[in-house]
Amino acid sequence: MTTLKPRAPYTPEELAKLYPAGLELRQVQILLRHGERTPVSTRFQNAGLAPFWPYCSAAKDMKSAILEADGSWDTLQWRRRIESLGKDDQPSLNTGSKGEVDSICQLGELTDRGRETTLALGQRTRKLYVDQLAFLPATFDVQSASNVYLRSTPIVRALESVQQAFNGLYPSSTRANGAPAPAVMTRAWQDETLVPSEGACKRFRELARGFADRAAKLYNDGPELQYINKKIGKYMPEDSPVVKVDSHPRLSGVMDSVHASLAHGKDTRLPSEFYDEKVRAGIDKICVEEWFGGYAESNEYRKLGIGGLVGDLVQRMVEHTMAAAKQQPSEEPFKISMAGCHDTTVAATLAAFGAFDPYNDKWPGFTSSIAFELFKQKDGEAGNNTPTGTIRPDSKRTWWSSFFPSSLAPTPSSPRAPLAEMPLTDRKNLDEYFVRLRYNDQPLTIPFCKPQGRHYKDDESFCTLAAFKEAADSFTPKNWKEECVMNLGQPTMSAVVDRPPGL
Repeated sequence: MTTLKPRAPYTPEELAKLYPAGLELRQVQILLRHGERTPVSTRFQNAGLAPFWPYCSAAKDMKSAILEADGSWDTLQWRRRIESLGKDDQPSLNTGSKGEVDSICQLGELTDRGRETTLALGQRTRKLYVDQLAFLPATFDVQSASNVYLRSTPIVRALESVQQAFNGLYPSSTRANGAPAPAVMTRAWQDETLVPSEGACKRFRELARGFADRAAKLYNDGPELQYINKKIGKYMPEDSPVVKVDSHPRLSGVMDSVHASLAHGKDTRLPSEFYDEKVRAGIDKICVEEWFGGYAESNEYRKLGIGGLVGDLVQRMVEHTMAAAKQQPSEEPFKISMAGCHDTTVAATLAAFGAFDPYNDKWPGFTSSIAFELFKQKDGEAGNNTPTGTIRPDSKRTWWSSFFPSSLAPTPSSPRAPLAEMPLTDRKNLDEYFVRLRYNDQPLTIPFCKPQGRHYKDDESFCTLAAFKEAADSFTPKNWKEECVMNLGQPTMSAVVDRPPGL
């Protein structure tokens, strides 16, 4: 998959079914993959693919904060141009195929098309949560600014994507005079859990390489790659003439160029063989299994790859219930969050819950998103979920302790504490709360939530918050940084497959 084709806004009939009258929407957390971008590396120039793409108009109108001599701040408007080292180290100005010099993209940069699609995602978000559901206020002002929480990985295309999405949610015409500038939270790479990070987590790097090596052994001589080589092998570089999972470029690098070029104009296209349906299907199948198969087979992979982020998501839900129980809305974290992230974030999060099949599902397209919606059952509504004041008979009261020594057990009063370790009063706060995931506007069902008592009435897509948290607890690390340096050098795969919760 490359560019996402969003569905039309929900009809009134669809809204009535998707948002039952007995449930009140309380919080939304959105993970959004960045929009269309250029490839992260120059490839296939021998196949006629232009190395420099003229799709970044923002480069014509760059703005930077500058300090004036009197200590005040101003904005410097400037144009960006890009040079490369040519023959004999002579600098040469990068140009597009038609001589463009002022709109040339950097590698992996969000393009004009990517800005359009992430802006459109924000507009769709506004249509649903402002216009149709009246969940968010129509105006972004001093009072409502705390409703919005923005987050991004340190990668610029993710930051710019969440900025574009915010502009769609609250365009300039809806931002009141005097409203604070929206804050965007970022982290240093060593603290970043919004994307699975081989650089920040040594053990995860070992695990990822182990599954990549397995994919190479499984597929390098298989029929899919035989067909792919028949079609595009002639375009591979001389020092790596055969397309493989672990060739140079890797198969995932070939996919990167295919997806990025297909999402843009005809002046930056590869030969037609790269877009052969069977070629694309084979590349997608192998790369999805290579990158995401670990989430379906290893709890350690889930914990170190995406467990820290899932812990953040669930913590914010629990914090909401605690503030609501104390009737202190000012302590509730936010009403909506938007986090600019990556394809590996989106697929990993879904796969960890068993809602993405790395052996059959497609690679997430540009601007794909997951909306985590938190609901509360309205007073007087009868539900069939099991109260969490007592742990269900099929749950082990102290199962969490099997994962960690007692010295690592979290403080019971912490909103990040596992369900089985929470005090009775805090567990009861979760009663009558439900979580629903929508992936690209399509509701999903989490396998762990299918049994009776773990969902709302007869709709399995509405997971009880207690069950959702219990599923998330199973792969949320207690201390991600510490666990990232545990088990180093140990085997990366077990003979026993450890499926996501509920599978």
